[in-house]
Amino acid sequence: MPAPKHPSSNRPRSTSWEPLAQWYDGWVGKDGSKHHRNLALPAVVDLLGLQPGEQILDIGAGTGVLAPLVHQKGAHYTGVDASEKLLQFARQHHGKEGRFLSGDARRLSALPAFHAAQFDGVVFLLSIQDMDPLEEVVENAAWALKPGGRLVIVMTHPCFRVPRQSGWGWDEDRKLQFRRVDRYLTPLPVPLKPYPGQTGVSRSFHRPLHEYINTLSQHHLWVDHLLEIPTYKTATTGPNAKAENLANQEIPLFLALRARKTL
Repeated sequence: MPAPKHPSSNRPRSTSWEPLAQWYDGWVGKDGSKHHRNLALPAVVDLLGLQPGEQILDIGAGTGVLAPLVHQKGAHYTGVDASEKLLQFARQHHGKEGRFLSGDARRLSALPAFHAAQFDGVVFLLSIQDMDPLEEVVENAAWALKPGGRLVIVMTHPCFRVPRQSGWGWDEDRKLQFRRVDRYLTPLPVPLKPYPGQTGVSRSFHRPLHEYINTLSQHHLWVDHLLEIPTYKTATTGPNAKAENLANQEIPLFLALRARKTL
């Protein structure tokens, strides 16, 4: 597979996550947030099916919460991220469990440490929706992946969790909690609502599901398994707890998929 075209510089472009790094590390911590620990990380490990000695690339590694799980399986972990500050936290937490490199997901082939068909597995752990354009990101991931290798994506479910264009509603007549989706088919760059303590605003890129599937297939990555993952949370009090729990069980929070690179 030829190397993707890219500018001569391999320095990462600016990322909206750089000013959020300290806040993010405080929220996620060394081992990941509750969503990481309860949902996202188990899905990645399950779909990857790690084997000892394998080479795994984590694109958009952030603070490196996947590294210890890869290391525990006897595989070799490499994390790449565009934010130098996030990488500092990753090395501080998990420097003994993997290596962390500064790089742009759209230009992996520009990094001297990488070569074509190097990795048995490539992972986007709650990161692909922070990257744009999708075609360049997937092209570079496919370039780095061995024939027969696995690409695993975990993301907020694009059909139900459209940033600022979806939310919960309550039908009083039916005593039913429902998920409202205002827009879906149109790709949207969305500045996310800031949390207390943030010093910047991150961007998310909403895309309909078919855009992910079609882009993967264009680069010979064929989906062979898909999970739709509801939240771990349950409502224990309040007059609408039963309806809230039913909605939480039926409307997934995350979508996880595995694609294999054709031989």
